[in-house]
Formats: sequence, C-alpha cells, structure tokens
Amino acid sequence: MMNDPISYALRNVPRYTSYPTAPHFHNGVTAEVYAGWLEQLTADDSLSLYLHVPYCREICHYCGCHTKASRQDAPLTAYGKTLGQEIGLVSTHVPNAGPVRHIHWGGGTPSLLPRQSLIELTGLMRVLFDLAPDLEHAIELDPRLVTAELAETLAIIGVNRASLGVQDFDLDVQKAIGRVQSYDVVADATAHLRAAGIDALNFDLMYGLPGQTAETILDTVEKTLSLSPGRIALFGYAHVPWMRKHQRLIDEAALPTAETRLELADVARTALLKAGYIAIGLDHFAREDDSMAIALRDGSLKRNFQGYTTDQGDQLIGFGVSSIGKLSSGYIQNISDVGNWRRSVEAGEMPVAKGLALSDDDLLRGRIIEELMTNYVCDLTPICDAFGFSTSALADAFSALEDLAADGLVRLELNDNARVQVTEAGRPYVRLAAAAFDAYLADSKAKHSAAV
Repeated sequence: MMNDPISYALRNVPRYTSYPTAPHFHNGVTAEVYAGWLEQLTADDSLSLYLHVPYCREICHYCGCHTKASRQDAPLTAYGKTLGQEIGLVSTHVPNAGPVRHIHWGGGTPSLLPRQSLIELTGLMRVLFDLAPDLEHAIELDPRLVTAELAETLAIIGVNRASLGVQDFDLDVQKAIGRVQSYDVVADATAHLRAAGIDALNFDLMYGLPGQTAETILDTVEKTLSLSPGRIALFGYAHVPWMRKHQRLIDEAALPTAETRLELADVARTALLKAGYIAIGLDHFAREDDSMAIALRDGSLKRNFQGYTTDQGDQLIGFGVSSIGKLSSGYIQNISDVGNWRRSVEAGEMPVAKGLALSDDDLLRGRIIEELMTNYVCDLTPICDAFGFSTSALADAFSALEDLAADGLVRLELNDNARVQVTEAGRPYVRLAAAAFDAYLADSKAKHSAAV
C-alpha cells in the first residue's frame, strides 16, 4: 500500500549540509589535532575561507542561525580584532596550502562590522593567503542595512556576490516573523549593490511561515522576479523552538499545515520554473547563465554548510564563533560563545570546541549523500570501488530505500553497476533518500526539521 505523501513530508531528517552531521561532533578533536590536519595540506589543496559574524541589530523570530542582537558598535569592533588574530593564528599552520578559491562572510549580519574592520580583515587574508585571481568573494546581507556607502565598501574589499535575506514580501507575514522590510527597501538594496558593480545576487525566500498562503507566496515570487536575482534559495522554515528559544515568539497555530507547506513549496517552485529558472537540488534556483546552473550541468556542484555552492575549494577553513571547517581528515567546529572564543585566541590557541575525524565509511557515505542532494542520482559501484568497498557494505541503505522505491520516489538498481536515482516525484523528499545512507541516524538523539 502506497504511503501518504504527507507522511513522508513530516519525517524529521537532517538537511545534510555535512555528513556526518554536526550533532555527532565530539570534543576528542582538539586544537592540536586540527593543527596536524592543517599542516598536512599541500599546494594541491585549494582553500575556501568562511568568516562567521554572530551579530544582528535585532533577532528575527524565525532565525535558526548562531547570532545575537547588538545595538552597539563596540562589540563588533572588538570581534573584528579577535577575528583578525584568529586568521593570523590559523595561517601559521597552512604554510604550504594552495590558493583560496572562495571567501564567504556569514552570520548574523557580517556587514555590521565597521568599514575599517572589513578592509583590514580582507587585507590580512590577502597577505596571509594566496587569493586566486578568479576568487568568488560572497557575503550575506540584511537588505534593511544596505546603503550606497556599504555597497561601495564591499566592492572595495573585492566582494563580487551578495545574498539578500528577503524571506517574504507580505506585510502580515513579515510582522508575524519579526522582520518588516518593504519591497522598496529590497529594491533599493539591490540597486545600491549593482551600482557598485556587485551584480551577482542571491535572494533567500522561505515557505512554511506563519500566515503564508498560496496567493501571498506567489506575490513574493513575482516581486522577487521583478528584481531579477541570478539565484534564489527557497528554504522551508524549520520550527525548532527547543533549539532557538526566540522561535517561541511565532504563533504555532498560524503555521501552515503539512499539506499547505507542500502546496506553498509547489506554488513557488512552479512559478520559478515557469520564469525560466533552473531547479538546483532541494531548494535552489538559478538563471540558466548563472555559475550555479553551469555547475549543475558540468557536475561540479557542491553542498556544504552554506547550502548548494559553486565553491571549488578543496578544504574549508572556518573563522569566528561556532564556525565549522571541513578538511580531508575531518570536521572541526569553533567554540560557540564569544568570551571563551576570544580567550582561546588571545592565549594563542586555535579555538576548537569539537569535531570529527572522517573514517573511510564516512567518506563513502558522505560522497553518496552529496551526489544525491546535488544531482539526484548516484552510480554506487564506481564510488564504492574508489573507497575500497563492495556495494554490499550499503545493505542497510538498500533496505531503508525499499518504501521509497515501492512508492516510485526512487529507482534502485542492484546489479554489477548499482545505482540509486531520485525520481521527479521524489525530488521534494530527496533528504529521505539521503538519510537512507546515514549510518548514524538510527542511534541519534538529535532533533531535525521536517523533510519538506
């Protein structure tokens, strides 16, 4: 008997921006271990740098990020100083690494850093690392805070891609989520960035917000299309008040039902596809000429803690509070509170809180999960061969896929050329297909958001 699609949509599974996922990190990975991993890097290892700035002027009710409110500039100035010290500290352990291919500023609202801090930190990275000529330099922005002066500053430091947190244009929805910003505010922010020469723009939208209807989300998509961003991310709101207490400010009774969430996602997706955007994985869309659409076509699309990305750096190094890095040897995550992070850096110690050394089985399953999340298909036999495994090592995953296969959401071929493919009907549930390969999930006590 076929399962109800709603039952699939309601299953709680990770978003798989990493594998293994962050709840499995532990304090057995220390600063000394991390230093050893960094020192193993060679000129063949290109880099990606992530800088986390955990401050906003105010906290939106829906926010799931590691950030806090600050109305004052002094904490931001101090944070920028310590961030520079951390960059210098880490750089001493990567004397032989290759060029930096990607820089990403996240948060929080990283543009709250004072202009001088942004200039000094970027200059420091140019001195301490080899920045590639074709470097992609991206930043996340709050449209309400984007001025002509800020846009010019970002252009000066080399930013060439910006992501604007739009979420929804409906005033009632905005009030319900604690983020009121008019269409004109977003249009002005877009114009300032383009005038400064930053025309590679991403818009972040959300479905599943309180008070959203098919009509309001369609209006949001139409207003977004009028501003013609190159990329659009359409995220499902994850209501996790046990993790983010400020989400308790959202009226749960106003949240859409599971059926309505599916409808909202479908309405927005259909409108974006009709407008000529290419569907990228689970929740991204890009114009045909955008580098993300090109990466999808040539097979170079990746997925990391920033979601779907064209970042081609082999090794990801994170700076700042709670930031996560991924090296060939494993994951590390920084200390999550500013005070202890600062004390560690000022003591000359890399501020590592925890991490995870990757086993061969982790690498195998992580590769399969990334292939499914980016391309919806994975040829299992060559990947197993590359990591020294037989496909029989994935017997647990094949069993977990049986229901999805029976309901036509995946196609599973178990022969000499084993393959798993997520069907067109199964694409909204791709996280469930990925979860089948997660060897940690069954024993995990971590809570996750709904699959759709």
